[in-house]
Amino acid sequence: MGQELNRQAMHAQYGGRRYGGISPSRSSPIVMLFTDHSKGRQHGYSDGWGADGLYHYTGEGQQGDQEMVQGNKTILNHVADGRALHLFEGIRTGVVAYRGEFELETEDPWYRIEARDTLGEPRTVIMFRLRPLLVSSSRLPKLEHTPIAKTVVRDVDVEQHHTERSEVTSRSNPTVAERREAFLVANYEAHLRARGHAVIRKEITPAGERNALYTDLFDATANVLVEAKANATREAIRMAIGQLFDYQRFLNPTPSLAILVPTQPRKDLQDLCAALAIQTIWPSSSGYQASEPPRAAWEHRA
Repeated sequence: MGQELNRQAMHAQYGGRRYGGISPSRSSPIVMLFTDHSKGRQHGYSDGWGADGLYHYTGEGQQGDQEMVQGNKTILNHVADGRALHLFEGIRTGVVAYRGEFELETEDPWYRIEARDTLGEPRTVIMFRLRPLLVSSSRLPKLEHTPIAKTVVRDVDVEQHHTERSEVTSRSNPTVAERREAFLVANYEAHLRARGHAVIRKEITPAGERNALYTDLFDATANVLVEAKANATREAIRMAIGQLFDYQRFLNPTPSLAILVPTQPRKDLQDLCAALAIQTIWPSSSGYQASEPPRAAWEHRA
């Protein structure tokens, strides 16, 4: 266990694909799985031990959404096909270390997460849940987050500046738009607090997901969920609408919805929001101005 092996020599003896992560052998009843924690992330692979005691292994496919075909299908069907799963970890170029035998978990054997493909484009990948049979786990990393069984919603301080941790989040530094949005949120929070409102954020981790969602602002006094955008373009308004409805379904009692933007939205966009019972808010010389509330329970004007 843990011995270092030349990968090409190993394939010469046992068969299987000489490249790639999933290598079923035609000459032996085995499927060889390869993981490389230093190189895998550039292709959206994030393997590791989960909080559930299982090893979470990313399926194959470097571009676009992964599908349950080819190597992925051999993992899914390995028990029915009479094949054993053996895991190897890349140590250096051409050299791997044996990490043990696994089998696919029978209950919820796989799930999907969001990741980036080799070209940096967002997509979804398959994550297999593998149960160890005979394994040396000391050298294999742990996942920072593992999907949870039950949705968890909790309050967090606005000042903590959490962002939604997603495998498809931009890898670059914060953009000008992100800084403008943060400035807009901070000012509106101060505006609400000056009027005696309790203001927080909601951290939402949906069942089956391993990353939390974070709202921009939640006015706990008025029970209003606010999503901020750095501009009032149609694209930004559409994105905010989707985010608000995504968050709203987890909150009880159901909050009213509002979009905070730096300038007054065009009438058509205000009409779009009004049709969905969403209020729009923007700064004005006297404080803040808002569209007519779709639900007559909230007044934002200074």
